[in-house]
Amino acid sequence: MDELQGGERLERPKVLLPVVLFIATIITTVVAGALYQGADILNAPSTLWTGVPFSASLILILGTHELGHYVASRRHGVATTLPVFIPGPPIPPMIGTFGAVIRIKSPITTKNALVDIGAAGPLSGFVVAIVVTAIGLKLSAVMPIPSVTGALGLGSSLIFKLITYLTVGTAPEGYDVMLHPVAFAGWIGMFVTAMNLLPIGQLDGGHIVYALIGRRHRAFSTAMIAALVALGFYSWTGWFVWAALISMIGMWHPPIEDQEAPMDIRHRATTAAAIAVFVLTFMPTPFYIV
Repeated sequence: MDELQGGERLERPKVLLPVVLFIATIITTVVAGALYQGADILNAPSTLWTGVPFSASLILILGTHELGHYVASRRHGVATTLPVFIPGPPIPPMIGTFGAVIRIKSPITTKNALVDIGAAGPLSGFVVAIVVTAIGLKLSAVMPIPSVTGALGLGSSLIFKLITYLTVGTAPEGYDVMLHPVAFAGWIGMFVTAMNLLPIGQLDGGHIVYALIGRRHRAFSTAMIAALVALGFYSWTGWFVWAALISMIGMWHPPIEDQEAPMDIRHRATTAAAIAVFVLTFMPTPFYIV
């Protein structure tokens, strides 16, 4: 039964397009996972199944993230679409998907709803990403660092370093952890969590910042764009792209009705948890050339 908002029954979200795109994303991520495993899927189609662990792990994390937003939205009577997966090119270095999104179709009018909806996705996705990463690292191998140049390296967030230490230990000098596809999916999930928690505009982190500081949100977002540009000069040039994309999407946030009302203890704890997750997952240099 649909929930009520302002005395009116919420519209049931459309199912066909999300289902079609979900199936397409399963296919593209399975292909991507197989290719990362070195499978020759053209000459040996049966090797396609080697991409299933990567695909299942990644879709589980992304799906949990978006379902967190969806459930929180429906609980607060906010109309939204079902989670929609976006298939992408499956050829490395692409991963077969551009992620998943939901679209809010009615105003979020209270601070409590804004915090719950903004934080539910990254917090739930983060928990799943921890489990996936731990399992993936247990399946990973410690191997000598190959003497190649020009390869793409992955940075490590604080939480990824901690899970690596707890599951694998410290690699000897000249060795490194070669990530199993499941661990790679966990790394992607944590990277996506950090990107969504950037405290800018209408990203998940932007919702939380707006609940905290209200009308100063836009000035804060502008300062964060400047910080991303600075990081682009000193750590990873991809921050220039993120700064440009977010600027084009917009840094304005719709107003809410109870901005002056104090936040209760539970929602203060939720915002603190979201900030902690951002600190744990953020990487100044997520990618680098070896």
